[in-house]
Amino acid sequence: MFTRERRKKVLVICWASMISVGWLAVWLPMVQGATEQTVRKTRNVILITTDGLRCQELFTGAADELLNKETGGVENTNALRKAFWRETPEARREALMPFFWSIVAGRGQVFGNANKASIVKVTNGHNFSYPGYNEILSGIADPRIDSNEKRPNPNVTVLEWLNQKPAYRGRVAAFCAWDVFPYILNVQRSDLPVRAGWEPMAIGALTPRQELLNQLIRETTPAWESVIYDSFMFQGALDYFKANKPRLFYIAFGETDDWAHDGRYDHVLQAAHRVDQYLKVLWETVQSLPEYRDQTTFVITTDHGRGSGLKEWKDHKSGTIGAEYVWLAALGPDTPGLGERGNTALLSQNQIAATVAAFLGEDFNGSVPQAGKPITEVFRK
Repeated sequence: MFTRERRKKVLVICWASMISVGWLAVWLPMVQGATEQTVRKTRNVILITTDGLRCQELFTGAADELLNKETGGVENTNALRKAFWRETPEARREALMPFFWSIVAGRGQVFGNANKASIVKVTNGHNFSYPGYNEILSGIADPRIDSNEKRPNPNVTVLEWLNQKPAYRGRVAAFCAWDVFPYILNVQRSDLPVRAGWEPMAIGALTPRQELLNQLIRETTPAWESVIYDSFMFQGALDYFKANKPRLFYIAFGETDDWAHDGRYDHVLQAAHRVDQYLKVLWETVQSLPEYRDQTTFVITTDHGRGSGLKEWKDHKSGTIGAEYVWLAALGPDTPGLGERGNTALLSQNQIAATVAAFLGEDFNGSVPQAGKPITEVFRK
């Protein structure tokens, strides 16, 4: 038989055990939940930019006031209107970029429509390409980068940072239309494989398709000396992607900016439509490969906006009103399909680098604390 003191000790032990079990029942799910929240399904990221594509075209489609010869440089207004003019902004944007609005917006998230109180802004103050791409890729608005001159970037981009890690070494690459990208990505220091501008899109042992592509590049008269046509660049990028299976792949289209500078609104719309087609091809390619299917996130954005009005749509610089506004989209297994976002917190271009790393479960801010923080809205809670 238990003595009175013995019974007291047993009761104390039982109560302690019950309390411990109770706390464990509360604490264990919390720990498990926290662990589950940090686990990402994304193992690969494809970062895509299309230079200088305005929020206006992305969110409302073709602008009626520019569908003419006088202000838009349009050669065939009837054909352009048939292709891209619709009665509502929603129908116009879907005609311009059908894959973006059906799949990217339908299954992912899109930010930057000021009409719905969603703002994404450039923070570098210059509103042109090199400062914008540096901000996207390094997470820093660097006052030292104040021109488009071919100077090696002093900042470490998220591509270079990941390529230094054993899990990504040799699995990071970039294909870019503009020939300044080898400097933006500082290939001398980073040792990243980068193809950019009017150079061969494939090197080494070539397939017949790659030989033909390089031949076409050599024999084509450039519209711009520093920017290769998106079609050539994308075909080279697609071949590289299939052959080398990068885990972080960057594709930078250029025509949406250069045709605007040339005052050819018809070509701007056609270039944006082709970018949309390339997004579709790339997404379908990803879904066809077991190592990428349901494990790959697309992050899509632009380096700067442009002005509004009959002339200002061609330009972007520090004094151009509206050129500081950009847009951002994400599509992948870790992004809730909330579609076009409204009433969101202000987002900044400098958050993209850390967001790309976070999709891969990596902490870019731990190494570059001055970079913008990841965009929490694009991750499942």
